Amino acid sequence: MNGFYSYKNTYISLHFVSSYPNVSSYLKVSDMKEKFPDNTKNECLARMLTVRDALDVISGKWKILIIISIMSGNKRFREIERSIPKISSKVLAKELKDLEEHQLIKRTVYDESPVLVEYTATDYVFTLEKVIEALHQWGSNHRKKILEQ
Repeated sequence: MNGFYSYKNTYISLHFVSSYPNVSSYLKVSDMKEKFPDNTKNECLARMLTVRDALDVISGKWKILIIISIMSGNKRFREIERSIPKISSKVLAKELKDLEEHQLIKRTVYDESPVLVEYTATDYVFTLEKVIEALHQWGSNHRKKILEQ
């Protein structure tokens, strides 16, 4: 996909080039042209708005890693914390609250002694599986490309 889009006199250049053999089977440039025909300014802005909404929910260094950890079966705070290298307790607590607010995880408090808190994946979080897999594939290909240099 090639093109220039203008927003408030700022031009955005979009260009898609793939040197990865597996990318063509996953996302063809011809498919991109069909999905993004010559967009009008409003269509472009609408697409950017929805992408921005999605990024606001899952962006950052830790959110996707926390989601992967919980989807992999880590339920307790310390299990999640130990499964993600270099995350602090403070950051983990904040990110878990954000993910709970967006209904991606569920926090359950069991009234026992001591109090037991578990975090589980909601059905809604599984709508991100394709996104997470696409990020995994892209990251793997990118790592290979960078390490070849």
